[in-house]
Amino acid sequence: MMEIQNNESRRLLDAEYGEEETGVRSEQDEYLDKVKNGKLYLATFAAVLGPLSFGFVLGYSSPAIPELSTITDLRLQLDKEEASWFGSIVTIGAAIGGLLGGWMVDKIGRKLSLMFCSIPYIFGFTIIIAAQNVWMLYLGRVLTGLASGVTSLVVPLYISEMAHERVRGAMGSCVQLMVVTGIMGVYIAGLSLDWRWLAICCSIPPTLMMVFMCFMPETPRFLLSQGKRKEAEEALRFLRGPDAPAEWECARIEDASDDQGGSFGMADLKDPGVYKPLGVGIMLMLFQQLTGINAIMFYAETIFEKAHFKNSNVATVVVAATQVVFTAVAALVMDRAGRKLLLILSGVFMCLSTAAFGVYFKLSSETHGNSSGLSLVESPLAQNPAADLSWLALSSMGFFITGFSLGWGPIPWLVMSEIFPTRVKGFASSVCVLTNWGSAFVITKNFQNLMDLLTSAGTFWLFSGCCALNIVFTIIFVPETKGKTLEQIQARFKGTPEQLSYNRPT
Repeated sequence: MMEIQNNESRRLLDAEYGEEETGVRSEQDEYLDKVKNGKLYLATFAAVLGPLSFGFVLGYSSPAIPELSTITDLRLQLDKEEASWFGSIVTIGAAIGGLLGGWMVDKIGRKLSLMFCSIPYIFGFTIIIAAQNVWMLYLGRVLTGLASGVTSLVVPLYISEMAHERVRGAMGSCVQLMVVTGIMGVYIAGLSLDWRWLAICCSIPPTLMMVFMCFMPETPRFLLSQGKRKEAEEALRFLRGPDAPAEWECARIEDASDDQGGSFGMADLKDPGVYKPLGVGIMLMLFQQLTGINAIMFYAETIFEKAHFKNSNVATVVVAATQVVFTAVAALVMDRAGRKLLLILSGVFMCLSTAAFGVYFKLSSETHGNSSGLSLVESPLAQNPAADLSWLALSSMGFFITGFSLGWGPIPWLVMSEIFPTRVKGFASSVCVLTNWGSAFVITKNFQNLMDLLTSAGTFWLFSGCCALNIVFTIIFVPETKGKTLEQIQARFKGTPEQLSYNRPT
């Protein structure tokens, strides 16, 4: 059996580096030609109701904070500091949820983890609805954040382990697509609903997810890791349709995974097949937050007010709609353009747009003479700065959201779900999610302080520098995963072309 696994590993690595693989490739293509994707799409839809709920949680603070800051009930009224905590405390819950989710996916599986994470969503929004003081609002936000952390880990894993390589990029991108759809939905609903009715609406998607997931299968790879081959074949028949020979894919996964049945130990961190993808995953999550996206979305209305837009709540809806459109575009082209190219283009867009946004705030502040100390200069710009520069703020925000949505929004979560061996997915994914949400908390909690310290212009120039760094990181370290099986992707981290030549049998 060990010899079979070694031969399969060599074959996958040969495929990675373009060696002759004509027979196996055609066999794989013939298999995929027989696949019917209808039930795979259905299972993906059930799972992405979690990210939709996640989006509702992220977006809820933007319409709720202005209302809670002026509410007549003094027990619920938020001052500036409390509003900051209300927006950012969700990330603390999400960081804890990431750790919990890493344990859950290994112990009870991907499906049950998804079903259980709907409970804190529902309880959290219920507590917000019934809130009698600020601490109940905080508790509700922490619980919904906890559920969001579990969701952000489990759903990408669930989808990547169900989907085949022809559609895995598009299906995986649906995670971020539903997050931004949720953000847009809560912004739109917030135009007409008060904060309590908004929380009621936000509790609907997680309820539906719990119901729909009852009828969906566990992932074949998790079932095989538990020694349940028969159940894995049944899951594959459900996901691939009646015409595809599920036994062939089941055998391929089983033979290619030399870590089947093992458990994670700290000694595994010495394995390049573990520490290399872990380093890539951690840096992807860190750089995603260092673009400033969550800070910008949490305080979208405040940013537009500072940019002199009177209808800032409508402007945030437009931003969210832009995010939805271009995330959908990314999902459509993901399996054609590839992950790496989209990450680089995304980084370039964000680097330039955040730099331009910094220029806007710099020119605006100099015109008003509030940060530079310069006296107001009499000129057409000084007389009406917003009229002359508002186009710059609007276009900069639009280009930033477009760039983020095309690459650095969906792809870090997608790549995280693709690169880890089965035995370390729980641990490695939880570290990545903790990195993401921990850095999100630090950035969102200190965003206002950062703007006070560096000025608005300096803050956006800092984000621009981070975007430039993520371009360099992508070019050097991020592998292309387009069109490869999970086993081929994981095998790539274990060998080099030189090693292949050494290991290849004669």
